[in-house]
Order: sequence, then structure tokens, then C-alpha cells
Amino acid sequence: MTFNSDLRSDLYRPMTNKKYFSLILILGSLTALGPFSIDMYLPGFPAIAKDLDTTVGKVALSLSSFFIGISAGQLLYGPLLDRFGRKRPLYAGLSIYILASAGCIFCTSIDMLIALRFIQAIGSCAAGVASIAMVRDLFPVKDNAKVFALLMLVLGVSPMIAPTVGGYITVSFGWHMVFLILMAIGIFNLVASWLWLPDSYKPDTTMSLKPKPIIAGFMTVLKVPQFYTYAFTGAMAFAGLFAYIAGSPLLFMDIFEVKEETYGWIFALLSIGLIGSSQINTMLLKRFKSEQLIFAALMAQVLTVIFFLIGSIYGWFGLEATIFLLFIFLCCLGIASPNSSALTLAPFTKNAGTASALMGAVQMGLGALASVCVGIFDVRSAIPMVAIMTATSITAFTILNVGRKRIPKI
Repeated sequence: MTFNSDLRSDLYRPMTNKKYFSLILILGSLTALGPFSIDMYLPGFPAIAKDLDTTVGKVALSLSSFFIGISAGQLLYGPLLDRFGRKRPLYAGLSIYILASAGCIFCTSIDMLIALRFIQAIGSCAAGVASIAMVRDLFPVKDNAKVFALLMLVLGVSPMIAPTVGGYITVSFGWHMVFLILMAIGIFNLVASWLWLPDSYKPDTTMSLKPKPIIAGFMTVLKVPQFYTYAFTGAMAFAGLFAYIAGSPLLFMDIFEVKEETYGWIFALLSIGLIGSSQINTMLLKRFKSEQLIFAALMAQVLTVIFFLIGSIYGWFGLEATIFLLFIFLCCLGIASPNSSALTLAPFTKNAGTASALMGAVQMGLGALASVCVGIFDVRSAIPMVAIMTATSITAFTILNVGRKRIPKI
């Protein structure tokens, strides 16, 4: 990676508090674009299905197409941001996002919405990837952990806020207004990036964008036993989260018949399990190794979803019990996910960026597949969602136990 030393030394001069927080605000807004785009329209699934003359299960495929777009974008923007600098690919991505969001407002069919959501994801991915890269550009290394912690807080809070806000907007103004607001957020990000984000990286004109060297770099990473063991373990475990996100509108608003606003609050409550356990994980790491924590978390996750599946088949659970079991599932995931990510990237220094992009692509790709499966089983039942959560959890636990035997002992 080639940096302009004059540019970096200028950027690393002491910042005023105003400049520091303005940069955090913009980078945080860029980071939140993806989560808001995923979660904000979830309460509108029944209304979208009614207006477009389709089913909630088919609407869930628009969420799957978004996940597929993010997965592809992870691999697309990494080389582009290095080759052309940070801002030009960011501008292009945000412009695509804005246009796709506008298109979603005027959708007349579910197939049109599915296609536009894919394009919207390709655009939004530029914001997430660029914001992470710009943290390394704009702040000294000693401040990176603190800045990333702030951005992770944004990522954690977004799933709590977005569906709740989306529920009230859908009830008051209709689901079209959600996409109008997302378009406005995209415009804000584009204008703020243009006016207040500095040029943080000199384009690397020596970098090749030909497929062969890029693919070769990914294959080098993929052959490392520790990478493929923990990357696929974490991705399969995380795929259960995508199944839950895709299935939760049907589960809560159709089967349990809660209102859109109530669904938003339930989603926020369940998000606390994921966020809270990830914070507890930090304290647990003082006493236990990541390998121990991921094993214990996945074992608990498997036992939880097997019980959940059996109970769903026999109709044991009402609304409260369902919320409780999902909360436990997300708590397990909140411990398994950060540890799998840390162990996935641990062997890499030089290829850390490539490994990170590939890890994200695998995670989003398998998550998209899980959410597609939920949409395909278009039935008024919780069983498909819970069955997929069970399958992904068992597969993750199996990959962990088989794969770690191939990791060289140090």
C-alpha cells in the first residue's frame, strides 16, 4: 500500500476537538448507512407485500439480494479504493445508492424491488469499506482502536434504532417514506464527504485491477488453515443471524400479529443481547482464550436452537418464550462472532486487508444464502427460520471441531 508521506504527516498534525468530532460524525454516518438500509424497512414487510401484491416471504428476498450485493461489494471496493484513492469510489458508490433508493420509492413490482435493493447494496458498501480505510488514513495508529470502538458503537446501536424508527414511519407515512429517508441519508453522506472529508490517500497507480492477481491474492489467504477454519465457522454461525433478520417480520408481525411499532421495539430489545454479550466478551477474554470462548458459545448456541426447533415443531412457544430463546441465541452469537473474527485475521500482517475483505465476503455471502432459504420456504410458520438457524449453528460447530485439528500448533 503506497501512501503520500507529506499527506499523512499533514493529516496527523494535532486536530482541534471540532475537527476530530466532525470526522467521527461523518465516518459514523457512513458506517451506519448499511445497517440502516438493512433494518429500517423491516417493519414495512407486510405493507410492501400488500402494495406489491406478493407475500412477506417474497419481500424477504429483497433483503437477501441486499446481502448478496454487500458480499460482492466487499471484494469490489477494496482494490478500487487503493487504485483510485478513497473519495472517488466513495462518491460513485453513494451516487449509486441515492439513485437506487429513489428507484425503490417508485417500485411497482417485487422483482423490481429485489433488483434495486441489490444495486442499493453495491452503492452502500462503498461507505462502509471506505470509512474503515479512512480511519487508518486520518488518525495516528495509537488512536485507531478508540476510533474503531466508536464506529462499532454506531454499528451496534443502529439495529436498535433503525427498525423502531422505521416502524413509526411506516405506520404514519407508509413504507415508501422509509426509502425517501434512506435517500436523504445518502445525499447527506455524499455532501458531507465532499465538503468535510480530506483527501486521505494518494492513488496507487501501480496497483493492478486485473482479475488474475486479485484472485491470486485471495487464494493465498484462503489456503491458510486458521483462516478457512475460523472464517467459515464465524460465517456459518453469523448466517443464523441473517435467517433471523429475514424471518422476524413474518414471525412477529404475521404469526404473532404484533404492530409495526411493537416489532421495532422487540427487534431493539433482541439487539441488546447481541451488543451486550459482545461487551461481556471483552471481560471474559481476561480469563479465557478466544478458542475456549468460541467453543463454549457455539455449543450453547447449538443446544438452544435444537430446543427451539423441537418446540417450534410441537407448538410449545408463545411470543414471550420465542423472544427469550432468540435473545439467548443472539447472546451466544455476540461471543462467538468477535472471537472468530479475531482468530481469522490473527495470522496476517501483510495481507490483512485482503483477509478482512474475504472474511466479510464469506460472511455476507453465507448470510445471503440463509436469508434466501427463509424466503423460499414461504409458509406462515416459524419452523423454516428456526430450522435454518439450527442447520447453520450445527455446521459452524462441526467446522470448528474438524478445522482446528488442521491448524499448526505454535
